[in-house]
Amino acid sequence: TQYELDEFTTSKSHVVEILLYAALLSLLVSRDLLDLLTVVADDEIVFPPERWAATFRSHAQLLLHELGEYLGYSPPPLLERLIEDAQKIHQQRPILQERLVTATQPRGEA
Repeated sequence: TQYELDEFTTSKSHVVEILLYAALLSLLVSRDLLDLLTVVADDEIVFPPERWAATFRSHAQLLLHELGEYLGYSPPPLLERLIEDAQKIHQQRPILQERLVTATQPRGEA
């Protein structure tokens, strides 16, 4: 339920398999991290399952970043990607292209 796998609409078995593996790996990492926190935290601190799942999910990006650094992976060239992607216009979106053309025209020509 926490991963909302039922929300994905696909009939492709390889996609379903990847989603299941991703959910299982996330669950294993989440539980190991919770075990570590339970050992480190004060004895009176309680971690309700739903609250822990939400906390883990909200920090997943940071966890992946930290793990990547620990394992020696270099981060993607974020600024270059942002600049490149911001300049792309999807060819299948004529309405967006039309808006761009009219938005960039001087006021008298639109």
